Amino acid sequence: MDYSKVKQAAQAYEKQMTKFLRDLIAIPSESCEEEGVVRRTIQEMEALGFDKAEIDPEGNALGWMGTGDKIIAFDGHIDTVGIGNINNWEKDPYEGYETDEVIYGRGGSDQEGGVVSAVYGAKILKDLGLIPEGYTILVTATVQEEDCDGLCWQYIHNEDKIKPEFVVSTEPTDGGIYRGHRGRMEIRVDVKGISCHGSAPERGDNAIYKMADVLKDVEALNANGSEDKEAIKGLVKMLDPKFNPDHYEDARFLGRGTCTVSQIFFTSPSRCAVADSCSISIDRRMTAGETWESCLKEIENLPACKKHGAVVSMYQYNRPAWTGLVYETECYFPTWINKETAGHVQALADAYKALYGEKRIGPASSMHLRNRPLIDKWTFSTNGVAIQGRYGIPCVGFGPGAESQAHAPNEITWKQDLVTCAAVYALVPSMYKGKGDEDVCQFRAGGTDTTSDKSAC
Repeated sequence: MDYSKVKQAAQAYEKQMTKFLRDLIAIPSESCEEEGVVRRTIQEMEALGFDKAEIDPEGNALGWMGTGDKIIAFDGHIDTVGIGNINNWEKDPYEGYETDEVIYGRGGSDQEGGVVSAVYGAKILKDLGLIPEGYTILVTATVQEEDCDGLCWQYIHNEDKIKPEFVVSTEPTDGGIYRGHRGRMEIRVDVKGISCHGSAPERGDNAIYKMADVLKDVEALNANGSEDKEAIKGLVKMLDPKFNPDHYEDARFLGRGTCTVSQIFFTSPSRCAVADSCSISIDRRMTAGETWESCLKEIENLPACKKHGAVVSMYQYNRPAWTGLVYETECYFPTWINKETAGHVQALADAYKALYGEKRIGPASSMHLRNRPLIDKWTFSTNGVAIQGRYGIPCVGFGPGAESQAHAPNEITWKQDLVTCAAVYALVPSMYKGKGDEDVCQFRAGGTDTTSDKSAC
């Protein structure tokens, strides 16, 4: 195969990709409000000659190339977070600017740029006749990821009845190939009190004071070590074979779990009364060896939670999609890691190396982020929590942009990355040698008892 033709084809589409991405950035598209960018994506797919472009009932854009029974999918979420404090932005986040090197604006790295590269990667596959016999290429521009990562793929898997051979996630990877990441949970803690007039607080039982004890214990759970002297063993313990004998090496690859209090709520009859309830939300990042049950139990067993009779629970997600559909799910997002030898991981690595060599590439202004192994892992979470973590569909990551740009003001992405990724996506199917007999999972947490597909990868 003449790899230079793939690179030339991707480079020839740079201006069109840049325009498409700037069009997407210009349409505000926070979770559950993605209709405009979904319809713009369908328009681009149709203009580029996709065999079929459709919107499913949840509002995901699905673009198809080819007619084979086996599916290779390229996924990117089309929703973004909000802009936060506008004073932190140097330019309008929905207009911004472009230079010869970068595109500025909300969603460029996280992660509308990935959708753009996937759409054009599929176009190149068709242009150059690179869709293998027996395969269909699917590009998914998915919704609600920022609100509830993986929900879209729960719908695609369970309701659209689509199960690809493997999926390439186009989330930003700083020029690397990513084979897994930590999972996460959204946990709620509630404590009760008794209200009374604030002039005589001793008559009541202040729920906020109770929660203050809980807050210190949650902080200790994140900050403490795992030595015998620690009454509350810190989450770092999962890196130690003493506490995590089966998966400590996987945990060291992914990084330790973390927890932080992200929200606090209370009820009180008035500003001159004792609070009669208090609740907090905990963002819990989970490493290998941790389960949804163990994470809930860990909070329940905190001394302050026991002392104050705290109720610990997992959040449920039930916001309507832009189509109006409500697809409720638990706020649990399972951890996953692929074996580096897995066929789909090697297909992406082989495609990259054939085109660009053994090391990460990128513009000079991005290389301080890329001095890392070519094959690595994400820090944050992606739709892979459902694709592979929940359902065992092999997933691997390679996408334009930088993790550090995600959710940040003055977000940028690099034009060269759009081209690089489109070229690699176009070559991946040709490099794929099939699943084989190997279980591709190095670690997979799976779902809860009522929601998981327990099958192997």
